[in-house]
Amino acid sequence: MAAAALYKDAAAPVEARVRDLLGRMTLREKAAQMAQIERTVASPRAIAELGAGSVLNGGGSAPLPRASAADWARMVDGMQRHALSSRLAVPILYGTDAVHGHNNVYGATVFPHNVGLGATRDAELARKIGEATALEVRATGIHWTFAPCVAVCRDPRWGRCYECYSEDTEVVRSLTTIVSGLQGQPPADHPHGYPFLSSPRVNVLACAKHFVGDGGTDKGINEGNTICSLEDLEGIHIRPYPDCISQGVATVMASYTQWNGEPLHASRYLLTDVLKGKLGFKGFVVSDWEGIDRLCEPRGSDYRYCIAQSVNAGMDMIMIPFRFEKFLEDLVFLVEAGEIPMSRIDDAVERILRVKFISGVFEHPFSDPSLADIIGCKEHRLLAREAVRKSLVLLKNGKNQKEPFLPLAKNVKRILVAGTHADNIGYQCGGWTIAWNGDSGRITIGTTILEAIKESVGAETEVVYEECPTEATVETGEFSYAVVVVGEVPYAEWLGDRTDLSIPFNGSDLISRIASKVPTLVVVISGRPLVVEPQVLDKVDALVAAWLPGSEGMGVTDCLFGDHDFLGTLPVTWFRSTDQLPINARDASDDPLFPFGYGLKMFRGRSTINNKIGQAMIGPFVVSLKSVYQKLKLQARSVLSVPAKEINLEKTDYRDAAGEKKSTHTHPLLDSKAGGHSFALIHIDDNTTPIWSFGVQVQQQLGVSQKANLCGPT
Repeated sequence: MAAAALYKDAAAPVEARVRDLLGRMTLREKAAQMAQIERTVASPRAIAELGAGSVLNGGGSAPLPRASAADWARMVDGMQRHALSSRLAVPILYGTDAVHGHNNVYGATVFPHNVGLGATRDAELARKIGEATALEVRATGIHWTFAPCVAVCRDPRWGRCYECYSEDTEVVRSLTTIVSGLQGQPPADHPHGYPFLSSPRVNVLACAKHFVGDGGTDKGINEGNTICSLEDLEGIHIRPYPDCISQGVATVMASYTQWNGEPLHASRYLLTDVLKGKLGFKGFVVSDWEGIDRLCEPRGSDYRYCIAQSVNAGMDMIMIPFRFEKFLEDLVFLVEAGEIPMSRIDDAVERILRVKFISGVFEHPFSDPSLADIIGCKEHRLLAREAVRKSLVLLKNGKNQKEPFLPLAKNVKRILVAGTHADNIGYQCGGWTIAWNGDSGRITIGTTILEAIKESVGAETEVVYEECPTEATVETGEFSYAVVVVGEVPYAEWLGDRTDLSIPFNGSDLISRIASKVPTLVVVISGRPLVVEPQVLDKVDALVAAWLPGSEGMGVTDCLFGDHDFLGTLPVTWFRSTDQLPINARDASDDPLFPFGYGLKMFRGRSTINNKIGQAMIGPFVVSLKSVYQKLKLQARSVLSVPAKEINLEKTDYRDAAGEKKSTHTHPLLDSKAGGHSFALIHIDDNTTPIWSFGVQVQQQLGVSQKANLCGPT
């Protein structure tokens, strides 16, 4: 009786299993492992006979309309059975874009998009969202999500800005904790760069994307060219990847973009020398959807050339997704012709098999029916609600500092709710929700902002809703106040590239018309800052950036009505006009409408600006000036206008990346390159006693100019 193959022994070391299985595979079987195909072409023949190594669903591709968790699991399990019937019984990895929750699945919890999470500055929250997302993904039998996106968006004209945590590298780095949420936390002695998965039952493989520089393209053009030095590429765009790799991220997706004209899908220097060599990444690199096709014109016309360029550069798995048999034939031909060395194929397949063994899919190939009820569960929706309220950024509160407009009163006679986004779950969730580029209407289960307002106000308060109120409604309605909810229509990728970033649907006109007659709060639902004209900003009483909050609208009203304070701060610079773009945190001379890191609070406390304490905005720092004002005997503005002026601070409390309050005797500013500064917020109470002081060379050390935003003591 023949002994069982070593690769089937769960107790054997992973690397021994990889070598054993690799040694048993034919060239064609190896080539098939490097293929990822779309679920609609994942036939029994493609999987069982031809041996496709991985399957994915494109955005909006589902087994049935409004498919349940059981429907998804049944589909994936069926594919897995075909894989296990192949000669070597190598299971597939199934991947999906669960980028803000399990967003392809009807009824799943939809979390805020990444730009909103960037506003929270809450690393632990990001980790918890990763855990919740992993559970919902595993409930459908899926093993792998193409998340997180760790791009650093430097230009909001880019259609993927909302998929990025911030324009600031340090904010992005801090929120890579979502990797440990998705995959589990590796032990302290885990080998550097080695892929990790804690539990195949409750964790999923993560994918850091898109390597690299996708957030820095010229003019924010999707799939465009990132023009910068190696120093800037490393200092701004590469830096989040070591953080993911140190957490054992299993996969990395290559970017569609070019760096100084060289396509990333064909860059041996970046994929092999930097990512796999210098950074020590030992998982596998996957291409983007038809990414290799972009290596020739017309796209995919010289497919052998595209395959050779990409695989030789270091691409391990190709997201084909439809031309599987042609890919298989062409890859085998290229190896046999000597155009791709066998060593490169073996390296790619070793990496893929390593991740498969670590994922537990050999021992646990099928879904767990006991997880089915986890989709959209109460606990996850409460977490999403928490994320929404922490992501909200209060940009204006009252027409003067002494008369704040928020919180809204719950018990009034009548209020007006208006705007295209007040009662639209699809708009609230944004792109990558049910459909690839999202949609309008009740596309999934959730609570709209209108519904949340009705739930929040008193029983005697009448809520009048008109998407676009008539003049008669506005003028004769006798409203105590209006809530106008406006924003962007959903989009994904290049469909979101914009040169005009004004509020859609004549939003500014609607706001002005209502605010001229009724005290008005404006809530902006968008994946990036939009143009708020001076005359519009002057008319409104309060302005809130809600980003793309997802399914839990109650998180918005939690703050509007004062049950929770606003905690969010801008993860991106809010420009005055698109003529200023690109504009980032270090570009203080460009005079943004609201600088990076800006955010008000309704109640007195940390990180307030324009409050009664009086604070100066210094780059990402908010410094309270009242307790030192008399001591300095200077006008506050002059403190910032002299580059070498020393600011003497007394006791300083600040918040670290996780939001924890700390006291320090040292300056918390991190010494780093462009965009790589700390985002901790310095705060000084009125009642502190002098403990220490430090010198700040304002322009040189903090990168601010004489136009730095300042609010002097009142």
